[in-house]
Amino acid sequence: MAWTSLALDLLGVFFFAVSGSLLAVRREFDIVGSLLLGTCVGLGGGILRDVIIDAGVPRAFDSPIYLVPPVVAAVVVYFFAHAVQRFHNLLLTFDAAGMALFSVTGTLVALAAGMNPTAAAILGVVTAVGGGVIRDVVANDVPQIFRARGLYAIPALIGAALTSLASWAGWFGVGTGTAIAAVVFALRMVSLRYRWGAPPAGGHHGTPQLPPAV
Repeated sequence: MAWTSLALDLLGVFFFAVSGSLLAVRREFDIVGSLLLGTCVGLGGGILRDVIIDAGVPRAFDSPIYLVPPVVAAVVVYFFAHAVQRFHNLLLTFDAAGMALFSVTGTLVALAAGMNPTAAAILGVVTAVGGGVIRDVVANDVPQIFRARGLYAIPALIGAALTSLASWAGWFGVGTGTAIAAVVFALRMVSLRYRWGAPPAGGHHGTPQLPPAV
């Protein structure tokens, strides 16, 4: 199971790193900027998780293999940027794939570190959305988690909760994890397609009026 979790984790890093490199192309960064942005999004969420659970040296720094996917992603996007720029939703697709995988693997890492199921699910969400927030902030873009179009944190929370519940009940396996990630990915993409969104913070009452200054 350990090697399966590692493989899914690296795949998630790659998907996220591709999204970062695609955003770098959109922002007209150079190849170094593409690599750095891909690394930020691919490893950022996992680093945040490992720091929170006090796991010592974050896995991204302890295992050099985690640096391979961002490099591969930057190279792939560099050579095929002219082709992929035509697909405007490709960044969102890779972002959704990375988020879906990390909602599962991030929760599993937290559980393996001794976190209770609720805390593990929360850390799974941190892993899933943290890197994307770092990517968008660094690129001076509005983070996906704050955009009205499409659900972002909610699919990640569902995936993390299902992973935590399945693991607690003894039902988790490769097939279960893959199915959960597929559900999260599908929910994210469908929400983008039909422009679903979470309820606004102010309800349906419009923009609240502030009292006049005294």
